Amino acid sequence: MVRPLNAPARRLPAALALAASAALLAACGGDESPEDTGDAPVDPPAAAAFPKPQGTLDDLIAEIGPTQEIVAPAAGAVFEPGDKRLGIGLFDVGGAQITDADVAIYAAHGADGEVLGPFPARIESLATEPEFVAETTAESDAKVVYVADVPFRQTGEWRLAAAIDTADGLVATYVNPSVIVKDDKEIPNVGEPAPEMHTPTLAEVGGDVESIDTRQPPSSMHGDDLADVLGEKPVVLLFATPALCLSRVCGPVVDVAEQVKAEYGDDVAFIHQEIWIDNEPGGPQNLRPQVKEYGLFTEPWLFVIDENGEVATRIEGAFSVDELESALEPLV
Repeated sequence: MVRPLNAPARRLPAALALAASAALLAACGGDESPEDTGDAPVDPPAAAAFPKPQGTLDDLIAEIGPTQEIVAPAAGAVFEPGDKRLGIGLFDVGGAQITDADVAIYAAHGADGEVLGPFPARIESLATEPEFVAETTAESDAKVVYVADVPFRQTGEWRLAAAIDTADGLVATYVNPSVIVKDDKEIPNVGEPAPEMHTPTLAEVGGDVESIDTRQPPSSMHGDDLADVLGEKPVVLLFATPALCLSRVCGPVVDVAEQVKAEYGDDVAFIHQEIWIDNEPGGPQNLRPQVKEYGLFTEPWLFVIDENGEVATRIEGAFSVDELESALEPLV
């Protein structure tokens, strides 16, 4: 659901993007359309439906039964110690997204660490109402993300596995890549002040919205400069590049923000920030200064900022209408 900003700039086929990078959740062609999936989350299955872990993560996968038919990419690269939101995607080996499975996550610190879990995953739909679906949001873009809360108790490498209930019974596969948990001081965290910075507005560019937005049609989230509204009212700050996103998640999350803006726009400043200078993908030197200011090296990223200018919610990768609404409800 995120893409490293030093990854190849071209938009890879989704199956290749999943296998080639930590740019995760490059969805391709599930059987359901956004209208089919709706935007309400699907509750997680019962933990009792999955085995209690014994031994190592390798032992657990062997006990459940390994599968080579399902790919499970992690939907994030930045994790700090504590209970954290972890998203994953599920795809068959042909690249089609699996949108309706019962799933639980297991986690272990290092190769031989104690296995924690199961952590049942809810299904968050990336669907929006039809009027908010952009032309740049492809039918092959992501449809859902599986989300569980995982207690990363210490820093270092954490290895992950997903247990999936299929028609033939439970199977298990590794979630790739492993995640590195560390104290990251560069990216603003929940409870910390959001960096004050200028974000380009439609007025500033003389109406040339395509210079600051790759979405078609462009988003409506360029009326406010973050420097003007930070600390004055709640802010939704979304870093995403719909037309240039390798992970094929940026389009859906900008659509999500547009739908929520239609509900909360009078009380909340919504700001869509593109990633690349002149919308020309490249290396770190081509990142817009706003991306560097927030210390980001993947995209997309969502920051929900309260009226005091502090980060109330941050999400790396994909999120649903329900998740964004839930983040805003306490603030307005």
